[in-house]
Amino acid sequence: MSTKQVRNIAIIAHVDHGKTTLVDQLLRQSGTFRANEAIRERVLDSNDLERERGITILAKNTAVRHRGFLINIVDTPGHADFGGEVERIMRMVDGVLLVVDAFEGCMPQTRFVLRKALEHGLKPIVVVNKVDRPNARPMEVADEVLDLFIDLEASDEQLSFPVVYASGLAGRSGRSPDRLQDNLEPLFDAIFDHVPAPPGDAKGPAQMQITLLDYNDYLGRIGIGRITRGRLIRGMTVAVLAADGSRRQARIEKLFGFEGLNRVEVEEAEAGDIVAVAGVKDITIGETVADPNEPESLPPLAIDEPTMKMTFLVNNSPFAGREGKWVTARKLRERLFKELESDVSLRVEETDSPDAFIVSGRGELHLSVLIENVRREGFELQVSKPEVIIREIDGVRMEPIERIVADVPEENVGAVMESLGARKAELVNMGSAGTGHVRLEFLVPSRGLIGYRTRFLTLTHGYGTMNSVFEKYAPVQGGDPGGRREGVLVASESGAATLYGILSLEDRGTMFVTPGTEVYEGMIVGEHNRDNDIVVNVCKEKALTNVRSATKEETVKMKAPRLLSLEQALEYLNDDEYCEITPKSIRLRKKILAKGEREKAEKQRRMAEMNT
Repeated sequence: MSTKQVRNIAIIAHVDHGKTTLVDQLLRQSGTFRANEAIRERVLDSNDLERERGITILAKNTAVRHRGFLINIVDTPGHADFGGEVERIMRMVDGVLLVVDAFEGCMPQTRFVLRKALEHGLKPIVVVNKVDRPNARPMEVADEVLDLFIDLEASDEQLSFPVVYASGLAGRSGRSPDRLQDNLEPLFDAIFDHVPAPPGDAKGPAQMQITLLDYNDYLGRIGIGRITRGRLIRGMTVAVLAADGSRRQARIEKLFGFEGLNRVEVEEAEAGDIVAVAGVKDITIGETVADPNEPESLPPLAIDEPTMKMTFLVNNSPFAGREGKWVTARKLRERLFKELESDVSLRVEETDSPDAFIVSGRGELHLSVLIENVRREGFELQVSKPEVIIREIDGVRMEPIERIVADVPEENVGAVMESLGARKAELVNMGSAGTGHVRLEFLVPSRGLIGYRTRFLTLTHGYGTMNSVFEKYAPVQGGDPGGRREGVLVASESGAATLYGILSLEDRGTMFVTPGTEVYEGMIVGEHNRDNDIVVNVCKEKALTNVRSATKEETVKMKAPRLLSLEQALEYLNDDEYCEITPKSIRLRKKILAKGEREKAEKQRRMAEMNT
């Protein structure tokens, strides 16, 4: 097929605006599947975590043939924490479909992904999705998108973008929200007419940059990218140019193109094609595959630096080794450094201690997905409280600032503004979000958002939504705007929690454990009503006597405990605490387990503060 008939596009949007569902319909309506083929929803979300959470975590590519054209489609994550996935695939494509919800409009990640697309000079097509949603306002949203383009200083050519109104779930689209066709042909037309064919000299020396990785048990590591120049042929010898300037030779054993959800083995491919190469040992993201006679490296992938870090440690709690398969520092180190090969926005640093590693990422969700994957593979580990990364720029200490957009019920606006004000937030915009909600837009230090999401849901009684994205670096503000305000209940001894012990503590706070849960000294078993920590005995049993009780047969009612998810546990941590993570359990604990040693360490800390 001539490259004039090829279109390379990425689908970008804020989380949950319907990218993956739209890709489903493009695959269906292009005839990729048989009429009787059973197809699950969100077919590109193949990772277990993606299907469980309903979000895209890893960028993935597919291809459809329609009306004589080959459309290579890259589906990208919508959450800000996985922005590194979006940034690196921008070099693979010539145009983007910017999908915007017809009710929610432009959200923080919409701004982020659009800015990246415009910086790469890509041709945008705006898809106002979910126009059949109740309270949809498609024309207003289209105006909001235009304002966003202007705000991001788009070129005149980029400002002349086409707008397609669609319902991805129903597979309908049109150039007007009132007149939708029962198919996606208007969207296909926009792609064919407005996205340019891929540039490149098919006769020049071969050149291709690896932007995605996959793995096959038989073929090993597979590198995916777009050929920017020349041709690649199965069996040819190539030079692999690393980011550090080193060079090695390899042979392309297999060459694959894409057809729907499948890889199709091909003999050769030329400039403009998105292909997968197998047989190049230890290939990594960002490396250039080139002609060995004229090796020329492509510019390295520019990825924004991480903004948050955590310390990963070997599990040393009294329950260490009970539930996990991999418990040693060597195995943990291997696993973390292996993750660097596929996640370009992650950083791993070794520390003075052989049992601890500093892992830096884009946010709490980015790091928690890594932790969840690691624990499912059988690892036991401990992690510290997330910390923002402070940078020194021109001699000034700078911290990351995030833009958050919160849709809050009208009756809760005051409480939300007061709580964010205490966390150094600056209100930059306020407007109606319809249906009794107010849309608040803030700039707030990332430190102030650590542990805030649970508080936000409490203040809005679960009816509020909040999204954030990294905005800029600004001078560090004084004080500690984030963190937990409440104290905790700490177990005083090891054993099994009893109903009697838990009931005797219910008036002190909220419990995190149920009767029968194994606990150890120093483990956090609940949240205190006040701001100080107290030591409690949840293993206490009722003393047996020969005195009969008149109320013996009465049913005892226990309050429902708060069972923390992984993200909630990470948000909840304080500086002197760890989260212990195993394949079966998530536990909170104090760094120093013994009560006497904790009190001694706290006394020394206060003395040191007084001396300084």
